[in-house]
Amino acid sequence: MSPPFNSRLTNSSSSSLVERQKQKLPELTITCLFMEELQTSLRAHGLTVSSLPDKGRSLFATKDFYPGEIIISQEPFVCVPNNSLTESRCDGCFSKSNLKKCSACQVVWYCGSTCQKLEWKLHRLECQALAKLNKERRKSVTPTIRMMVKLYLRRKLQNENVIPVTAIDNYNLVEALVSHMSDIDEKQLVLYAQMANLVKLILERPDIDIKEIAENFSKFACNAHSICDSELRPLGTGLYPVVSIINHSCLPNAVLVFEGRLAVVRAVQHIPKNSEVSISYVETAASTITRQNTLKEQYLFTCSCTRCIKVGQYDDIQESAILEGYRCRDNRCSGFLLRESDDKGFVCQQCGLIRNKEEIRKIASDIKALSDKALKSTSSGNLQEAIILYKSIEKLQKEVCHPFSISLMPIREKLLEILMQLEEWKEALAVCRLTIPVYERVYPGFHPLLGLQYYSCGKLEWLLGETDDAIKSFTKAIDVLRITHGTNTLFMKELLMKLEEARSEASFKLSFRE
Repeated sequence: MSPPFNSRLTNSSSSSLVERQKQKLPELTITCLFMEELQTSLRAHGLTVSSLPDKGRSLFATKDFYPGEIIISQEPFVCVPNNSLTESRCDGCFSKSNLKKCSACQVVWYCGSTCQKLEWKLHRLECQALAKLNKERRKSVTPTIRMMVKLYLRRKLQNENVIPVTAIDNYNLVEALVSHMSDIDEKQLVLYAQMANLVKLILERPDIDIKEIAENFSKFACNAHSICDSELRPLGTGLYPVVSIINHSCLPNAVLVFEGRLAVVRAVQHIPKNSEVSISYVETAASTITRQNTLKEQYLFTCSCTRCIKVGQYDDIQESAILEGYRCRDNRCSGFLLRESDDKGFVCQQCGLIRNKEEIRKIASDIKALSDKALKSTSSGNLQEAIILYKSIEKLQKEVCHPFSISLMPIREKLLEILMQLEEWKEALAVCRLTIPVYERVYPGFHPLLGLQYYSCGKLEWLLGETDDAIKSFTKAIDVLRITHGTNTLFMKELLMKLEEARSEASFKLSFRE
């Protein structure tokens, strides 16, 4: 695998960009020059940016990429942890351990001097701005507001050559991102304007235009990425302008994961030379209509990938009904239901049995009521009661949902989480095993969530002494995750070590029996 392409940028490339800025060339000329530098950097690593009629800028391969190979990696131009009133993380590494609050601004946290020093050039300016705010105003500084403040401060530091400018790390790439401002409704525009006013107040920069800040908030909405840990738990948000060039597909050939704050895009299937690189912006285990609605609402475009162009065709209807629809009333039948033409009920596509719409509506109402109770029980710490309620919900769901419906997964994941908290390992394993066939059915074989589910199953099996089963689960997890996560991260090294330890344990048990 190639190292991240940004690690091999030459000093001459970086310095030439700076020199061009110093020459005070027209803005359009500077942008074109930055794009030329970007193309040069990308070409050296088998990539190029091309413009497509319906998609705009797109990333293409100029060589073959194979499963597991790094296509591109990038540090964030700006990023922030998802801090809240109840949970804080280090601004440098997103850790939750040994945190100390910045004594001056009282907003930012660090785990130690190393992270604080790494962030100091940028935080020094941010700290001065935040420290001037009164206590009430500081409460309004959400992670999104902070990220916008950091965006303008980083631009200032690059303009003053305090921090370096490179082909993949410069504000011109942010300017080139699509904002979709013309597609945003009035209510959202008003919200962006209010947020922009707060940013301008914090920065005390009369030269920055409110409209420009509002447009950048719209760019965040369409282009920022959730930074997740190795197990895909969200930690923060970051803006990666080069990674943002990669377009969406509901059947992607690459996957985006994070190593700390570094965004890493790896191929999950063979990407031939001259092919477009694609990742998924949304949950792929959903019906075509659900995926398209999510993409339209959040990213303001209509997907026309190979899955989406089949919308309305029988195969797509069948797939969507299994993922999100209802099952036959006859438990011996594996058929899926479609709504009758008179809208009075649903008919099984396998055996023809009709299921009354009111019956389904009644069960859905009962599920909603139980879900509200379960949430309250969980929030209040009454976990045993929550388990009983979630089991009741699952039982009702199984009455109406197809066995491979993704709708079953959130409740099972909640059950698994609570059982793990209570250290009910045996029951947790039983629930985890129930999720595996559904994950195998709704996700492609290279999907990281499938690999992580095998990993969870393996950990529980090993803990319970089911070593042979743990070896099988760890092996399946590694088969997937070595492609999506590579093999050199701490997470993968620990997983590989667990597999070796489990194999050693199994070998010892076998020799002991003999």
